Amino acid sequence: MESGCVTVNGKAATKSSRLAGGETVEVTLPEAEETEVVAQDIPLDVVYEDDDVIIINKQAGLVVHPGHGNFDGTLLNALAYHFKNTNQKVENGFGYLVHRIDKDTTGLMIVAKNETAQTVLAKQFFEHSITRRYQALVWGDFADEEGTIEGHIGRSTKDRVAMAVYPDGSQGKSAVTHY
Repeated sequence: MESGCVTVNGKAATKSSRLAGGETVEVTLPEAEETEVVAQDIPLDVVYEDDDVIIINKQAGLVVHPGHGNFDGTLLNALAYHFKNTNQKVENGFGYLVHRIDKDTTGLMIVAKNETAQTVLAKQFFEHSITRRYQALVWGDFADEEGTIEGHIGRSTKDRVAMAVYPDGSQGKSAVTHY
């Protein structure tokens, strides 16, 4: 709003602007900036690789793709370097993400090297025919030795970079954790 991108009845809106009904609200979005994925020499732990996919054991602390506050030093930057320096033909130079893992999480990531592989893998993830399993180290005591936690995980309404649990299912994706 501070940039004047939002107007109410032709006047710049402010954070304190309130709507009563019947107003005309206009939003002008700035042109999206093209971000180039620059090849960077970041060590990769390659677990498997063929002509269609590469499977990486992503280390904790590595952001998967460029985004707000992380324009380089990402897995995509490392993949661009890897493909460039191994003279591999990858359609876009850095691969196609099929799924993500949080910055502070370590684990296997599969990256497609072409659109066909991406389409096939994305369909498998969508249909849940691929199984993902996570392990966590937990400090402290649980009341029960084993159990199940169910809820919906989605973006927090209070902090856009944080995730929140919505037990009533009003938001987010269903999540089940067995321990």
